[in-house]
Amino acid sequence: MTTKFDVHRAIEAVWRIESAKLIASLTRIVGDVGLAEDHAQGALVAALEQWPQSGIPDKPGAWLMTTAKHHAIDSIRRNVRLKCKYEEIGREIELQQEMGSPEPGVDADEVGDDLLRLIFISCHPVLSKEARLALTLRLLGGLTTDEIARAFLVPEPTIAQRIVRAKRTLSKAHIPFEVPVKSERLARLSSVLEVIYLIFNEGYSATSGDDLMRPALCEDALRLGRILAELISDEPEVHGIVALMEIQASRSRARIGPSGEPIPLLEQNRGRWDLLLIRRGFEALIRAESVGGALGPYRLQAAIAACHAQARAPEDTNWERIAALYAALVQLAPSPIVQLNRAVAVSMAFGPADGLEIINELLLEPSLKSYHLLPSVHADLLAKLGRFSEACVEFKRAAALTRNTRERELLLERAVAMTEGESE
Repeated sequence: MTTKFDVHRAIEAVWRIESAKLIASLTRIVGDVGLAEDHAQGALVAALEQWPQSGIPDKPGAWLMTTAKHHAIDSIRRNVRLKCKYEEIGREIELQQEMGSPEPGVDADEVGDDLLRLIFISCHPVLSKEARLALTLRLLGGLTTDEIARAFLVPEPTIAQRIVRAKRTLSKAHIPFEVPVKSERLARLSSVLEVIYLIFNEGYSATSGDDLMRPALCEDALRLGRILAELISDEPEVHGIVALMEIQASRSRARIGPSGEPIPLLEQNRGRWDLLLIRRGFEALIRAESVGGALGPYRLQAAIAACHAQARAPEDTNWERIAALYAALVQLAPSPIVQLNRAVAVSMAFGPADGLEIINELLLEPSLKSYHLLPSVHADLLAKLGRFSEACVEFKRAAALTRNTRERELLLERAVAMTEGESE
C-alpha cells in the first residue's frame, strides 16, 4: 500500500530530476529566472497537494511542466502589462493541443536547448563565484537552500541571500536567456566548467567540517557534467572535465578508512576503486580526443588521473609522464597550486630533493600563505630526506591551517611520527 510518505518521497525524487528542465523551459517563457523558479515551485506545491489523493501521474515530469506553464499563464493573466505575452503563450499551448501533443513543452530538443541556456545563465561571469555555485546547485541541482548550506557549512540565510541577490543581479543586468554565440561561448564555457569543478572538489575534499568527503556534491557535479557533455558534444574540454571527475570519483570508497580517516592515494586499496567510473572516464577521454583541438587544462588533468587509474599498484605509476603532463599544465594554466602538484610528481619521478627545489620557490608565494597543503607537501619531502624535526614543524603548521577535522588529525599524527623518527 502506497503511503503519503511514499508519495512525498517520490515527489522529491521527481523534483530533483525534473526541476532544472522546468525552470529552464519557464525561463524561456517568462524571461526571468527568479519568476521561472517561482512558477516551478508552484507546480511542486500542486503536486504535494494533489498526488497523495489522485496518485502519481504516469508522466510526472510532463504533469509538472503543464502545471507550471498554467501557473505562469495565470500569473501573467493577472498582470495587465503582460497581456500580449499571455496571449502568445496561450496560443502556443492551444496549438500544441490541437496538434495532438500528449503534453505541452516536453520536446526533447527544446528542453535540451533550454537546459543549456539555464546552465550558461546560472554560471554567468556577472555573478560572484559564491553566487554562481549557490544558484547552479539551486536551479540545476534541485537542492534546497538548506541542503546547499549544509553542503558548504554556512548559515542557510547566507545561501538564501546569495541566491536572491544572484537572481536580482541577472534581472537588473538584463542577461539574455540564450546560448552565447560561438565567438563568446569558449570564454563563457570556462566559467561553467569552473563552477562544476568547484562543486565537485568541495564534495571530493571538503574544505571544512568533520567529514573528508560530501559524496552528494560529487554526484551533483558529475550529473551536471554529463548533461553538459550531451548538450555541447563538440567541445573537448567538456568531455575532459567529465573524464577527470569520473576517474577521481572512482577512488571515493578507497579514500576513507573505517573511522573516517583519510587514506593517501599511494596507500589506497586499488581493488576498491570503481571500475565502472574508471571506464566511463576513459570513454570521456576518448570522446575528447575524437573531437580534436588543442589540449586544455581539464583534458591534461584527466590524463594525469588516467595515469593513476592505469597503475595496478603504486609502484607501477608512470611518474615521469605525470611530471611531464604537469609541466604542460603549468605552461597552459599556470598557478601556484598546479606547481605544488608538479612538485609532488617531480619528487616521485626524480627524487624528493628535486621536488623540494620547487617547494622552496612556492614558500614565498603569498597566495599559498594559508593553504595547508603547501606545508603538508613540504613536510613530506623533508621527512623523505631524513629532516624529521623540520618536517614535524611543517606538519603542525599544516594542521593549524586546515579547517577539516579529519585532515587535521592525520597531520598531527604525522607530526608525532616525525618526533619518533628523530629519536631513532
